[in-house]
Amino acid sequence: MLIETMRREGFELLVSRPKVIFKEINGQKCEPIELLVVNVPDDCIGNVIEKLGKRKAEMINMEPAEDGHTKIEFKIPSRGLIGYRTEFLTDTKGEGVMNHVFDSYEPYKGDVVSRTRGTIVAFEQGKAITYGLYNAQDKGDLFIGPGTEVYEGMIVGLNSRGEDLAVNVCKEKHLTNTRASGSDDALRLVPPIQMSLEKAIEFIQDDELVEVTPKSIRLRKKILNNKDRERAARK
Repeated sequence: MLIETMRREGFELLVSRPKVIFKEINGQKCEPIELLVVNVPDDCIGNVIEKLGKRKAEMINMEPAEDGHTKIEFKIPSRGLIGYRTEFLTDTKGEGVMNHVFDSYEPYKGDVVSRTRGTIVAFEQGKAITYGLYNAQDKGDLFIGPGTEVYEGMIVGLNSRGEDLAVNVCKEKHLTNTRASGSDDALRLVPPIQMSLEKAIEFIQDDELVEVTPKSIRLRKKILNNKDRERAARK
């Protein structure tokens, strides 16, 4: 609410990935635990339980709900819920419902698996071209369309693999004197994924930021320069 209000009032700001507040209780590192209740279609139960298990969730109750749905209760670290809502809606085909509330502080549960796919990052500053985007969409899912102004280090898509990939979405097709049948047909682009403010904040990792302005919401790497970012990753 605060970020959206500031945006509408004309402010520009960068937002990092949310972080939970750890506490030391009786000399032991503890973290906030949430009580999570989900209502999911029966054919999605296995997938939801598997994904939540990777996020250190502990199932405490499961019972039938309305026809074809099941209600499941979990205790899960607050860290495990960051970025999960979008994944949950995908896994349940938009039919799942989830609610959570703070429960207590418990001993640290260990590392939590979050986003497993890397990003597609703009290689240079310029305007995104259909030809460059057409080549980039083979690598994953795009967040932008033709004509979008981009800059080096801006996140323009989600890579199908686990690592980040720098691409030139401003690349134009080289013209030649020959034309092959079918090769010069209009290039078809998959409609880009639209990122809301909430979805963008859930999506980013620790090395990424959400750039919020009155006119747009963009994703970017903390280190914009590609070579500097590669050197930092090797350290």
